[in-house]
Amino acid sequence: MADMAPGNPLWRGGAPLVLASKSAARRALLEAARVPFEAVNVAVDERAIEAEAVRDGADPATVALTLARAKALAGAAAHPGRHVIGADQTLALGDEALHKPADRTAARAQIARLAGRTHSLHSAVAVARDGEVLWATVESAHLTVRPLDGEAIEAYLDAAGEAVLSSVGGYQLEGLGIHLFERVEGDHSVILGLPLLPLLGFLRSEGLLL
Repeated sequence: MADMAPGNPLWRGGAPLVLASKSAARRALLEAARVPFEAVNVAVDERAIEAEAVRDGADPATVALTLARAKALAGAAAHPGRHVIGADQTLALGDEALHKPADRTAARAQIARLAGRTHSLHSAVAVARDGEVLWATVESAHLTVRPLDGEAIEAYLDAAGEAVLSSVGGYQLEGLGIHLFERVEGDHSVILGLPLLPLLGFLRSEGLLL
């Protein structure tokens, strides 16, 4: 299904971009910038790719970049001639990478671990076409969760509901998750999982944007 953004006089491309992601936050960022795109699913074994990257000594930022490249290439294989965007985000607490919680118990444990500490979000984006990664980058943001007791965590989990299972760390900063934080350092689009400013810069360099 096409997620075409409204017309943008700055757009100079022909066919819309392909976004190899069903992330609502990434779609919203591109829609707000009125960049035409089509969102698609790609078949990528993220955990296997991550495990191999970690075995090779990759840190969380490099893991995000590796996954973004893999998703872009997978999308490009299915959409010849198109510019395909792949993106990924990892959360690092010190040297440890966290993943989406499987259930409320896991979300509770993650939030408790993040409370009173600063963690990093590493967001990567890659653009591929016809089997080649044309460009890729990774950007980071640093977020400090305020001290939280058990009552505060339970109240947040009750209020947020199933949404806590849809993102790593058990929060969505653009929603109720904002109540968990005392300081946020970094670009908003990076926090949402798509480094938009460098991506727009690349699209301009390709002649796809004015």
